[in-house]
Amino acid sequence: MVPYAGAVPTTLDERRRRLEAARLYFVCEAATGESAAPTPLHAALASGVDMIQLRDKELSDDELVSAARDFRAVADEHGAPFILNDRPDLVAACAADGVHIGQGDVDLAAARAVLPPDSLLGVSTHSQEQIEAAQEHGDEAPDYISVGPIWETPTKPGRPAVGLSLIDTAARIARLPWFAIGGIDVDNVGEVVAAGARRVVVVRAIRDAADPAAAARSLRDTVESGVEVGT
Repeated sequence: MVPYAGAVPTTLDERRRRLEAARLYFVCEAATGESAAPTPLHAALASGVDMIQLRDKELSDDELVSAARDFRAVADEHGAPFILNDRPDLVAACAADGVHIGQGDVDLAAARAVLPPDSLLGVSTHSQEQIEAAQEHGDEAPDYISVGPIWETPTKPGRPAVGLSLIDTAARIARLPWFAIGGIDVDNVGEVVAAGARRVVVVRAIRDAADPAAAARSLRDTVESGVEVGT
């Protein structure tokens, strides 16, 4: 495979600064094949998204590295962190700023061992116990966590919804930057913000929107309203 050759001029401190400031995190598959619709990355990042993740379990390693070039280039254009899903071993080849792993994937220590220096590490959590455990790893602790799924979602088949109560719990006990995730869209994001979330992850709410830019703006405005009032 041929890694992305462009420079990634960010330190861990700078990546963490951007992470801390992020409010709207968009997870998207790659656009592959001649008939594939282009990903709405540009529209999303220009309209409120400030962090992106490439999540595509159907691609080979070479295809994933190739797809990452577009994600890296768009992320650089907008000054946004670019995260790879599940594959700490491909972060360097994809020139990603870090990786996001699930509870059933490689453990935190193993992920840190293969990540390039200065990489971000995120992990999914689905309970109070997992939120607490993620914060007890010292130097191997993740840089951020996601909390959910709030509602059932086809992007995580078989994963039961945790409901808004876990958002309230995270708002009280999480010391790491954290993102609410799972079935969040323009119609229900206000409930998530009211429960205490100040950062959210979306997939279909932007990817499948008739107007991805408008969806991103609406989501961002609602999240920002919660940040401004601090409640």
